[in-house]
Parts: sequence; C-alpha cells; structure tokens
Amino acid sequence: MGDFLSFLGNNLIDFWSYTGMANATIGHLVMLGFGLFFIYLAIAKEYEPMLLIPIGFGILIGNIPFNLEAGLQVGIYEEGSVLNILYQGVTSGWYPPLIFLGIGAMTDFSALISNPKLLLIGAAAQFGIFGAYIIALQMGFDPSQAGAIGIIGGADGPTAIFLSSKLAPNLMGAIAVSAYSYMALVPVIQPPIMRLLTTKKERVIRMKTPRQVSHTEKVVFPIIGLLLTTMLVPSGLPLLGMLFFGNLLKESGVTKRLANTASGPLIDTITILLGLTVGASTQASEFLTIDSVKIFGLGAVSFIMATTAGVLFVKIFNLFLKKGNKINPLIGNAGVSAVPDSARISQVVGSEYDPTNYLLMHAMGPNVAGVIGSAVAAGILLGFLY
Repeated sequence: MGDFLSFLGNNLIDFWSYTGMANATIGHLVMLGFGLFFIYLAIAKEYEPMLLIPIGFGILIGNIPFNLEAGLQVGIYEEGSVLNILYQGVTSGWYPPLIFLGIGAMTDFSALISNPKLLLIGAAAQFGIFGAYIIALQMGFDPSQAGAIGIIGGADGPTAIFLSSKLAPNLMGAIAVSAYSYMALVPVIQPPIMRLLTTKKERVIRMKTPRQVSHTEKVVFPIIGLLLTTMLVPSGLPLLGMLFFGNLLKESGVTKRLANTASGPLIDTITILLGLTVGASTQASEFLTIDSVKIFGLGAVSFIMATTAGVLFVKIFNLFLKKGNKINPLIGNAGVSAVPDSARISQVVGSEYDPTNYLLMHAMGPNVAGVIGSAVAAGILLGFLY
C-alpha cells in the first residue's frame, strides 16, 4: 500500500510540474491581463474588433505557462510546433502582402483620383515615421531597429510587421502589438490633436464636391500607381505590388470573383492567422523588456507626430490656395493609413462644428494616400537599412 501511495504521489508531483499553475510567473499573469484588456476593448468599446480579438486571444495562447523542458512543442518559438509553422507567415513576411492584396481589392481610390493634391497630405503624415526614426536612434536603438519602430507612425499594422520582420525580427512582437494598439486607439488619440491645432473657422471649411471619376481612370490608376511608386522605390514592391494588383481586380470589372475572394475570405483568413500569431508571439519572457516599453512610447510619439504633421501641412498648404479651393484641416489626420477609421474621425470631429459638412468623402483621399505613403516609406527604409 505504501509503495502505491508513493507511486501515486510521485505521479501527482510530475503532473503538477506540467501544469500552467506550476510554471506561471508574474510576467505570464501580466501578459494574460493585457490579452484580456485587448479583448475588452474590442468587445465593450468596439475598438478594431477584427484585429484586437485575434491579437488579444493570441496573447492568452502565447502566455499559457508550460514546462519548456518537457519537449511538448506547443509554443510559438518551438521549431516544428503548429503555432511556429503558422508564425512563419509573419517572420517570413508573406502575411502582410496578402493583407495588402485584400486592402487593394476593397479600396476605392476615387477621392484621391478626383483631387490628386490630397496625395500630399498622405505624404506629409509620413513625417511621423522619419521623426520617430531619428528619436529612436537618439535613444540607443541601431538604425535597423529604429527604422522598424518608426513605421508605427504610419498606423499600418501589416506594413509594420513586414518591415520589422526584415529589419528587427527580435522586436517584431512589440512593434506589431504597438502598431495595432495605436490603430485601435485612433478615436481616442486623434480628436484632441485635431481640435488643438485648428481654429473654429478652419473646422467649418466646406470643400468642393469631388468630380465624378471615370471607369477608365479607375482602371489606369493602379497600373500608373504601381509603375511610379515601384520604379522609385523597388524595395516596396511586395506591398505596393499587391495593393495595386488587388485594386485592379476590383476596378477592372471583369474579375469580380477574384476581387471578392481577395477582399473577403482571403483577407479575413490572413487577418485571423496574423492577429493570432502576432499575439501569441508576445510571450512574457520575450515581450516584457525595457525595449518594449520604449517601443510603445516611441510608437505613441510617432503616431502623434504623424497626425500633427498631416493637420499642420493642410494649414500651411491653404496659404497657397484660393478661397474656394481651401482644404478643411480636419482631414489632415487622415494622412495616416488607418483606413477607414482616421477618415471617419475627420467626419465625426467636423460634424461637431457643422453637422451638414460632409468630410468623409474628402478624408478618404489622404487616407488611401496614407496607405500608399506608408508602404513607400517602408520601402525607403528597407532599401537603405536592410
């Protein structure tokens, strides 16, 4: 009987050593709290639920403690595990181009085509990327790491993942979570900046109704856009090529099934896999570092700088425009590429001061320009730093 009890006791001790409770650390509990917080924001506040629920649940999956010495091969960093195989789409950088394919297939560039000068707003907002890059260098990050961190200012999660997978793989989890966090917080961060930098008179500026864009223009745009951007920045080809290809599928009028697949089932599937694996990559041992804190801080600075640059650029640009052609500075925030949330914020803030002033259709111009701009900026950084 004694031998049996001893045998049973040893087995229970072995079983306990495999449990999550036995292997949990304070770091694991902190990260589990982060995961629950992301899920709360997605459900209760409806902040980017399509992104924050996969990421939040991924954080939970990635921070379930287990005995590393047991050889279970269930963690995302254990070669050969299922999560590790799925994560290769992030580390190899092929999830982001597929996301861009879907974005292109669901994006209408009409607002930009009808008013090309709005492209300049999208370009101006990229100042946040390069500003944060300089600050990151001053904080001790090497040039490659600084470039990957700076791209957070573009408010473009797939671009941030693509660039960090090439330039700073060891920081990718913190950069990706930071980028998606600030994308989700667009409704919180941008409005105060927009109000601070504009006058009441500027907020009620009415812009001309965009002209009607022809089918031919819509078809030609992705072709010309591809040639102009990738001839200038070939290193941006994976993102820009897929973005414009997806848009051509949409606008050609003869590949509706392909466009629907790219903008529906494909992008949804990749978003699930990308969000879940990025979240799971935030294991406490890898994520809870001083560098991660710095990255979150720099991400906020980058995003604020990008929003500020977009609004201030419009104010300066208006000095050179005739009275009837002036641009409402409230659409300057839409130069970041958080489509369509930042454009929607332009409308929300503008309607507070003039409920009859419809800014959304104008804000979509710099918004989609921001998507192109962040991809070009990523290509520039990749070309110089890789």
